[in-house]
Amino acid sequence: MKTLLYAIIITFIGFSIIISPNDSVSAALNGVKMWGEVVFPSLFPFFVISEIMIGIGIVNFVGILLEPFMRPLFRVPGAGGFVLAMGMASGFPAGAKFTARLRQEKQITAIEAERLSAFTNSSNPLFLSGAIAVGFFHNVALSLLIMTCHYLSNLFVGITMRFYGKREENSKTKRPHHTASLKLAFEQMHQKRLNDNRTLGRLLGDSVNSAIQTLLMVGGFIILFSVLNNVLSIINITDAIGTMIGVFFSIFTIPAELSPAFFAGLLEITNGAQQISETADVSLFYQVLLVSFILGFNGFSIQAQAATFLAQADIRFWPFFIGRVLHGTYAMVFTAILWKPLYAAHHDSNPPVISWINQQESINMFINLWEIFVKYGSFITLFSIFFFIIYQLKIIK
Repeated sequence: MKTLLYAIIITFIGFSIIISPNDSVSAALNGVKMWGEVVFPSLFPFFVISEIMIGIGIVNFVGILLEPFMRPLFRVPGAGGFVLAMGMASGFPAGAKFTARLRQEKQITAIEAERLSAFTNSSNPLFLSGAIAVGFFHNVALSLLIMTCHYLSNLFVGITMRFYGKREENSKTKRPHHTASLKLAFEQMHQKRLNDNRTLGRLLGDSVNSAIQTLLMVGGFIILFSVLNNVLSIINITDAIGTMIGVFFSIFTIPAELSPAFFAGLLEITNGAQQISETADVSLFYQVLLVSFILGFNGFSIQAQAATFLAQADIRFWPFFIGRVLHGTYAMVFTAILWKPLYAAHHDSNPPVISWINQQESINMFINLWEIFVKYGSFITLFSIFFFIIYQLKIIK
């Protein structure tokens, strides 16, 4: 029955693509554009640098120093602090990728990896401020609210998930805990570099190669779900499911007009957030509330990307999925609580001018960076792929 169900669904989607080729190609091109102009150039440098940092032992160094902070708060090793920082800076699916890498390096246990993956797969500030607040809502004042709720709720997910797997972990031999020692941190980093035994040039080439392979896979998922979202809209499945979601929304007095866009966001964040922001005659509060949820939920497109990385390191997917649901739920709660002090209070008849100016200046950097990515991102992507092809040809020879 499971095989038959899969076959029917895939055949149905394939047939839908065949009968609407123009729309499918247009959706695929939109996915390619988003990947080439924004996703690739924004993630590529972080992926390369992180691979180098892992190779030369900086992660081991950071892990020893952050052990007293990460262990009691999240019940993960100090190396998880590196994953948390890189996940917040570079955005999804970096958290899942680096968690899997630490697990492959035997720096964390399977339970610790499942805890870590649940709260390190967040969006980056550039996307939250440049794409969501400015690009979709055309409202720079929303940046502070969206970023605060997104990252604060992510930390609460980590605190919640610290209780996950406690019984299973107690039944096994626990890993030794290290105290924060600068000497021990240097020793661990030096030993890791010796064990790696690669020259800096080889390490750099391997890091670039790994980063591009990862981003090509990410691009494939983005294009696939862009087409899938379009197909579901053409055959009216989006509207049908949106109607059912609208009934649920009515319980919480959320406008039913937002339900189709919300379902689109459950599939893919960018498309869903854009549709929510463009829904007419709806309160901005409810729009931001739902966008906060889908940003925390990540969308099934990003979850599929993360699942690919987690499966490579024997990390179960369900704890990650639970973390996504918690992240979205917490984000909605914090948005409702902080809506007035972080946004509404600055837009009454007598707004506090000084506070507004400081808020706007603090996010100008993200807006400018976003505009640079949109303008030059495609060139960075093409150049990187060209380098990747040359590197692969050298390996073959």
